[in-house]
Amino acid sequence: MDLILCHTTADFDALGAAVGLTRLLPGSKIVLSGGSHPPVRDFLALHRDEYPLIERRSVIPENIRSLTVVDTQHRDRIGKAAEWLDLPHVKEIILYDHHLGQESDIPATQSYISSVGATTTLIVEQLQQHQISLTPAEATVMALGIHVDTGSLTFDQSTPRDALALAWLMEQGASLSVISTYCYPGLSPQLQQLLTQALENLEYLCLHGHTIAWVTLKTEGFVPGLSSLASELVELTEIDAILLANEYPLGKDDVRLTVIGRSQIPKTNLNLLFQLLGGGGHSQAASLNLRGVDSKATLQQLLDGIKAQIPHPPTARDLMSSPVRTILPETTIAEAQRILLRYGNSGLSVVDAQGQLVGIISRRDIDIALHHGFSHAPVKGYMTTNLKTITPDTTLPQIEALMVTYDIGRLPVLDNEQLVGIVTRTDVLRQLHQEREEKRGRGGEKQRGRGKENHFNLPQLQNKLAPQLWQLLTVASQAAQKRGWHLYLVGGAVRDLLLAKEAAGTLMIKDIDLVVDGFHQSADVGAGVELAKALQQFYPAARLEIHGAFQTAALLWHNDSELDSLWVDIATARTEFYPYPAANPEVEASSIRQDLYRRDFTINAMALRLTSPRAGELLDFFGGLLDLQAKQIRVLHPNSFIEDPTRIYRGVRFAVRFGFHLEPQTEEFIRYAINSGVYDRTAQENSRTPALQTRLKTELKHILEACYWKSALQLLDNLGALQCIHPTLKLDGDILRQLRLLERCLQQFDTEQSLIHWQMRLEALIAHLAPEYRVKVAKNLQLQEDSITRLKNLALNSTQVIKSLPTFQVPSQVVQLLRQYDLPMLILIALQSPRDIRHQIWKYLTVWANVQPFLNGNDLKNLGYKPGPQYRQILDELLAATLDKVVKDNREAEEFLAKHYPQ
Repeated sequence: MDLILCHTTADFDALGAAVGLTRLLPGSKIVLSGGSHPPVRDFLALHRDEYPLIERRSVIPENIRSLTVVDTQHRDRIGKAAEWLDLPHVKEIILYDHHLGQESDIPATQSYISSVGATTTLIVEQLQQHQISLTPAEATVMALGIHVDTGSLTFDQSTPRDALALAWLMEQGASLSVISTYCYPGLSPQLQQLLTQALENLEYLCLHGHTIAWVTLKTEGFVPGLSSLASELVELTEIDAILLANEYPLGKDDVRLTVIGRSQIPKTNLNLLFQLLGGGGHSQAASLNLRGVDSKATLQQLLDGIKAQIPHPPTARDLMSSPVRTILPETTIAEAQRILLRYGNSGLSVVDAQGQLVGIISRRDIDIALHHGFSHAPVKGYMTTNLKTITPDTTLPQIEALMVTYDIGRLPVLDNEQLVGIVTRTDVLRQLHQEREEKRGRGGEKQRGRGKENHFNLPQLQNKLAPQLWQLLTVASQAAQKRGWHLYLVGGAVRDLLLAKEAAGTLMIKDIDLVVDGFHQSADVGAGVELAKALQQFYPAARLEIHGAFQTAALLWHNDSELDSLWVDIATARTEFYPYPAANPEVEASSIRQDLYRRDFTINAMALRLTSPRAGELLDFFGGLLDLQAKQIRVLHPNSFIEDPTRIYRGVRFAVRFGFHLEPQTEEFIRYAINSGVYDRTAQENSRTPALQTRLKTELKHILEACYWKSALQLLDNLGALQCIHPTLKLDGDILRQLRLLERCLQQFDTEQSLIHWQMRLEALIAHLAPEYRVKVAKNLQLQEDSITRLKNLALNSTQVIKSLPTFQVPSQVVQLLRQYDLPMLILIALQSPRDIRHQIWKYLTVWANVQPFLNGNDLKNLGYKPGPQYRQILDELLAATLDKVVKDNREAEEFLAKHYPQ
């Protein structure tokens, strides 16, 4: 176990540096040695699950492999964790700090101490050096560390290195809105006095979970910087909107009124309100200046306007995941851990035999029980029974308040005492992030390269899709909505819509995936099948296929007059688990969030909601839109390629197809999976490995029939991924030459494309293996029987051709030998033959195979020859004579017959 230790009362710099180090030291865990600063504590109340934090008491000292200490050089600053520094088996202790001139009492084996404004800066520089990218959550906490320790680059110890580090973190997606929440700017002395006055006189109103505040300050003259004061009031009081009025005299009987407005409430528009009174600005920030008006009445008019604009906040029904994974109180700790591992949950709800909620057990609770050796104990002894619950109508602000106040990571949702869903910190953070992005979009404050298109209005969607597809999706969404379900367009279709340019015209997507979600309403595991059957009522020409094991149904059109060839897959939202690497996954009904979480790459893990309310909403939980903009392929899970090697081939296919690159860590995961030997082990241990058999063949088909197949093969070879076909397969110069020759053969001899070209390319790859491996690989990939037979006989046939052709003196001998082989076999033999042999095969295919004898069966009959088996012999000898130039025309042919076959 590799641990990263933060000092007691950890600040943002210590936390940010530790988070960055988890990317430099994959698999490491962060230990907060003794509490944290209040802002850090508040931050972690919402964001704890974003980072690999563990408690000190859950650490088994014997398992510690290395220790890294950040932001301090003194043992006493890391509390009781300092005892681990003296463990004899801990051979590596690394130190990072930015405080110079201190004597350290930590026995570090490596030290990184430099004169910068924040320790986090040192970590950023190493991340850049190793070309490691960050998630927005990681970039945000690291940026907070630099901001707080440098006073947003205003403190004397700030350096250009800190500024460069901050710039890079912004490129990585650091959230400015989150940073501003925990980082306070300074005010002038005059504004500080007014701040005190404003705080004493501020009035509040709470509506739909949002707090509005207003205050009027009377001064002797104009005060510059009131906008900063308004922003500071918003930050200090955690209000959602404020009206700050300043009234001051211009003359004896003349009074001026200035009003500054700020709002963080989605869908409010201060610009519209202030324009009515002669002011203006932006939707979230506006101001006005008036003379000779009733200040109180003006402020009330603006206040009434804001109240009218405030939308109803999201509720638990909108946020929750459903159905909820539950266990009984008698379930053992070991079994609970297995369930957590299987489904990737951070906690489980405990219900009694009647289905009533009786407790919750978290991963932390289970880890502690296991640490103390109680794997056999029932969870009822470790679960939390003093529960906070919510109803489906509990609003987002109420949910957030409960989580922060009680440091709760998950809230069960009860409807009439029945458990119908659960809201987690992650659910809340996603919703808050989406609202922040909406605010940034409305205010024109998008970070460079981070514009987030999180909503399609329906006309936009309609304009991007072919009319017949739009009609089909409309019918499907109406059918789902009628049943109380949500319907989502997911996967590749969403990706293609986001990539589509307006000027390119409408899309006629050939493969559409739809997901039904709505278990807290009325959907069950058969929802996808039921919807497919309902849709078929509108499209009777479609063929319906049902796959019960995977809870999916498909509607297929072939050469339809309107929809052409179209595949529409309709599934109930589901989660999946791989019982062993390369197996088929086991699937269970779940929610749309879990359904997207099980997918391969971020760019394929987005969904577009088709049903009301919020039709057109884009669900992007994993940064897929940002990866599309960055033109990179990023995998969702570190173990993704170990579970399913076909994802390697899909990732390469997408990268080459779209001109994207593999994100560096994704490439590392691919190489690790291949080099680990897991595929060989699982093939030996399990008789069925579909991801190395049928599913691998499907991916090879997609690649080898595409125009970019050569580039894809080269990238697969560079990654070592051709080993998935066979451990010895590599793209050396010989096979590359053979593949080039294969393309020439296919272009020359199969202009009608009677052969399956992608399959010929695959056979050429397999034929490059040693003869003893060919049939086994072909059968493993479940190729057609003729392909298997061809590869089985290739070695023998090739040997015969290579040995015989040099001994032949006339063309007829070549033809007699080669015509016993079909075109695919001859092509494979040619690929592996020396140049002189290839030349003869080529001449056979281009010239000699097309030569016909000057006489045919009808001519023989007219010449008086009786029909019979001798016709074949006569015509064969006549063909041989023609090929060898013994017979040059019809007359000579008849003379040949008279001489050799007299009547």
